[in-house]
Amino acid sequence: MSTIKNHVQLIGNVGQEPTITNLESGKKVARFSLATNEYYKDAKGEKQTDTNWHTVVAWGKTAEIVEKYVVKGKEVGISGKLKTRSYTSDDNEQRYVTEVVADEILLLGSKDDK
Repeated sequence: MSTIKNHVQLIGNVGQEPTITNLESGKKVARFSLATNEYYKDAKGEKQTDTNWHTVVAWGKTAEIVEKYVVKGKEVGISGKLKTRSYTSDDNEQRYVTEVVADEILLLGSKDDK
């Protein structure tokens, strides 16, 4: 059971071009947004879409894969864990951000996808 603690799997579309940062330590980090959609029928029987946005962070080799192959609109599968961090905003308020730290990325869709 220990393998399912804090485990996230998502399939969605990349919302914007990934941001790649090379740190002084030599490590590489990639950040991008991922949209996941759920479909349901409302009371009138009409199809509705509920979109959720997730911030995805990838490090090291996974970040290199993101840099080479992941572009806006691309469908990807993500496996990783949730990580919450806090920071102080410019107006001196404590803010919290929850991100998906990706361990694995699966490139989906056809090879013709950009």
